[in-house]
Amino acid sequence: MQTQIQEAYNTLLAKEYDKAFTLYTALSEQNEATSFYYLGFLYFNGYAVKKDLEKANKLYLQSATREVPLAQFEVAMMFERGDGCLQNYSEASFWYEEAAKRGNIDAYNNLAALYKEGLGVEQDDKKAFILFKKAADAGNIQAQFNLGAMYDQGLGCETSQEKAIEYCRKAAYGGHKKAKELIYRLQLDGSIVF
Repeated sequence: MQTQIQEAYNTLLAKEYDKAFTLYTALSEQNEATSFYYLGFLYFNGYAVKKDLEKANKLYLQSATREVPLAQFEVAMMFERGDGCLQNYSEASFWYEEAAKRGNIDAYNNLAALYKEGLGVEQDDKKAFILFKKAADAGNIQAQFNLGAMYDQGLGCETSQEKAIEYCRKAAYGGHKKAKELIYRLQLDGSIVF
């Protein structure tokens, strides 16, 4: 089966979507966990099949329940936005947490945002701070920006302009547009000097 999985993945990388669809469909009939994720990806984007967010959500969910972290993250985002399903922040937080437990760094950032806003979970700045920090320290530029904002406002931590600027700089160097704008404004104001 490993050869079939690799062949299907290679066709996807080569953007041979019709062939990838056929190969992943065959793998899904053998209950191969990642095949449901990749079929969901094809339906989500409308590659080789008609775009169908409901079907994508169901396929991602089939893969997520088989503990595929990327599928858990995708299904969480779909529940958060209401793509192909009813918007459900509680479900989103559950799946972000499952993905985070399995090492998905982006899931830490998104789960932190839910805790910061109290969406689907009890609002908790300290928990949001911890989760943002984990993602930021792992290189997630959105989390770096978010963590800078937490330090700036003293949410879940002590206020620290130094740490706020440090994390915003990291995000700016990583290409985060708002962080770049903020750093530029601070330079113009004379608040920071590079």
